[in-house]
Amino acid sequence: MQPQTEKKAKLEKKELDVITYNIPTPPGEKKDVLSPLPDSYSPQYVEAAWYSWWEKQGFFKPEYGNVSEPNPRGVFMMCIPPPNVTGSLHLGHALTNAIQDCLTRWHRMRGETTLWNPGCDHAGIATQVVVEKKLMRERKMTRHDLGRGNFIQEVWKWKNEKGDRIYHQLKKLGSSLDWDRACFTMDDVSTVFALLGIKEAFIRMHEEGVIYRSKRLVNWSCTLNSAISDIEVDKKELAGRTLLPVPGYKEKVEFGVLVSFSYKVEGSDEEVVVATTRIETMLGDTAVAVHPNDSRYQHLKGKMVVHPFCDRKMPIVLDDFVDMNFGTGAVKITPAHDHNDYEVGERHKLPFINILDENGLLINVPPPFLGMKRFEARKAVLQALTDLGQFKEVKDNTMVVPVCSRSKDIVEPLLKPQWYVDCREMGKQAADVVRNGELKIIPDHHLKTWFNWMDNIRDWCISRQLWWGHRIPAYFVTVNDPSDVDGHYWVSGRSEEEAREKAAKRFNVTADKISLRQDEDVLDTWFSSGIFPFSIFGWPTEDLRVFYPGTLLETGHDILFFWVARMVMMGLKLTGKLPFKEVYLHAVVRDAHGRKMSKSLGNVIDPLDVITGISLEGLHAQLTDSNLDPPEIEKARQGQKSDYPSGIPECGTDALRFALCAYTSQGRDINLDVNRILGYRHFCNKLWNAVKFAMRTLGEGFSVSDRWILSRLSAAVALCDSGFQAYDFPAITTAIYNFWLYELCDVYLESVKPVLSRTDSEGQKQADICRQTLYTCLEVGLRLLSPLMPFVTEELFQRLPRRLAQDSTSSICVTLYPETSEMEFVMSVVKTIRSLRADYNLTKTRADCETSHSTLHTHFKLTRFN
Repeated sequence: MQPQTEKKAKLEKKELDVITYNIPTPPGEKKDVLSPLPDSYSPQYVEAAWYSWWEKQGFFKPEYGNVSEPNPRGVFMMCIPPPNVTGSLHLGHALTNAIQDCLTRWHRMRGETTLWNPGCDHAGIATQVVVEKKLMRERKMTRHDLGRGNFIQEVWKWKNEKGDRIYHQLKKLGSSLDWDRACFTMDDVSTVFALLGIKEAFIRMHEEGVIYRSKRLVNWSCTLNSAISDIEVDKKELAGRTLLPVPGYKEKVEFGVLVSFSYKVEGSDEEVVVATTRIETMLGDTAVAVHPNDSRYQHLKGKMVVHPFCDRKMPIVLDDFVDMNFGTGAVKITPAHDHNDYEVGERHKLPFINILDENGLLINVPPPFLGMKRFEARKAVLQALTDLGQFKEVKDNTMVVPVCSRSKDIVEPLLKPQWYVDCREMGKQAADVVRNGELKIIPDHHLKTWFNWMDNIRDWCISRQLWWGHRIPAYFVTVNDPSDVDGHYWVSGRSEEEAREKAAKRFNVTADKISLRQDEDVLDTWFSSGIFPFSIFGWPTEDLRVFYPGTLLETGHDILFFWVARMVMMGLKLTGKLPFKEVYLHAVVRDAHGRKMSKSLGNVIDPLDVITGISLEGLHAQLTDSNLDPPEIEKARQGQKSDYPSGIPECGTDALRFALCAYTSQGRDINLDVNRILGYRHFCNKLWNAVKFAMRTLGEGFSVSDRWILSRLSAAVALCDSGFQAYDFPAITTAIYNFWLYELCDVYLESVKPVLSRTDSEGQKQADICRQTLYTCLEVGLRLLSPLMPFVTEELFQRLPRRLAQDSTSSICVTLYPETSEMEFVMSVVKTIRSLRADYNLTKTRADCETSHSTLHTHFKLTRFN
């Protein structure tokens, strides 16, 4: 390369603020901290090598440093909300792990026996959808083409290829998890967690009657061919007529309209006009309902209406649920396809006619509708009613359309036999433990939601018609000799042999007369997640005394019911103990426009891209590799171009963690502009320069002496302590940021520079006191910051000289966190120092420092929140 070209390349690198270092440290070995600090801060340089060394040293293990049992400082145990094994984490996961790691590191630095247990969730629906899309895209095959066994092998292959990426990301985030305890919820039976705990939970609850089988309405996705939970249903609000894309249909389908049509009253010329948003469901109508007090329909009591497409006679029933002021006051009733109508059907003992199969094709209907796709039948029914003269009108209608978050299909209420958990007693227990203070939920404004759910809880559908997941350990029994018993029955068992013995005993026959067929369905992923806090320790076979119950559960408020409540209910039910003492719920991370981070929106940001930086082209390429459809990819690309026209700059892990904690405000969602994280990288640079300057002034022969500590450091310690106690992360980040940036760098360092440069004997005495003060600020300040910014604080702490050899600690992450008692001792030294000011001629310097500090403190109060 020519000199001019080389100079230009260096200049371009400098302008881009990119510094590349070759870090030769072998994995697990300690980084070289004897070489001089680079001139400027580089995340790549600082964050290299430390994590593998921490891990090899065993700092993240609860056994580390415990010299006595039990630990007088106590035990802190928390399990990770197991991320889905669906490829990669996003900034929402980064927030969760930044907060959890800060808390874990804080408890560890307080000397407690500390365990943060890692794990990964098999994510039944999400994972199956990803692999199915991959199969179709690459091989033009469906799972049915492969068959169940071969498809499961494909999922395992994909998991083994992609699953470790999540753990890699967690390590890059600095998450101090005990990796030797990592578990995956679908690991084979040789690992304790897997099927043993899942089967045990199901069987115990089934034998007790808490788990039962029933035929009810479920949320059904025709694309997935499975029931889905409420959390997997997005509620799309429509203001009026809207055309929506539906999987399996070339043309968009009309929603947001109310169709009115009439039913003829049997034996008269009268008709009753009803209205519906789902006209195709009239094929399954079995009644018309009116309010008992509606004078318009009193004369029709006991009358029947006639279905126009078959000879079905349907009663006019009186029911209080009807709103007399809506529409005509008469409502069509389709018990098998609507949740409200289901209850009406139960009350009036109406027929339940299912008109849809699992694929959304019409069944149990007359020609020409038989076999039609549901939304094609929508048009056909409307035309047929028009031909008969019974169509009245169509008008715009505000409504909410249920959409499957996984497949984007329109969710159908479908009557299916499924497994359910009776939640009434467990829900009451879960409400009571919060009411009596045994379980604390933070912040407390979530209590209203908790009690609303627990006090009005419905039974939980736990079966899913998937192939990937924990197959339900229940068997359908057929007795070969029908003369012995008329029968069919479901039994559960830890093995087929156990189930056979149960069935033989139940029906009082020999085992050879029993035929078994295991249920094809798998358990809802939330079921296995519900026993996560104790199954990870080997329940039901292992002793749980050391780490169960846990201390804290930290997660997003959006899964308060779906995961947190179920862990509480199942923990109390199966172990008799709460799984944790406190629940801290953080805000949900949204993008800069307030939208929830979602793979389907294409606005998900990989934390690694914020840490290392990525070009706009790189962001675009990630979308190409995603499972989004081409129109969605293009829309997402335009969003990326608008939000990150120059890509995302390299911010580093420490800056990302600090930013996420700084923006965490209890009860409020976070609209996170990734570019703002860059400001905290500049803070790291300021920190770097402050320590670099200070180390030059401390010199080689640094030794113990009287210490003088600024009152602001003591205040920062107190604020951080109270902040961690109250889970007030913005208070912690503000205290640390203000101390380092304003009070230490802008005031103290500037005020002592003239003192440190003096060479006369009295000046040397003053400089010695300043060095002691500065050392204390650096050492305590780095410990304060360590839980939030573990990498840069480790780098600088390792290079900081020690006052005495016995002061040496192997790592800042296992050094005691600053406490107010420590600062009280230091402040007692300050009083002694003040009494010696005259001897050391410090009056003017100290006064100048105090004046500068007072002026800036006033400035803070006026500008801090502007």
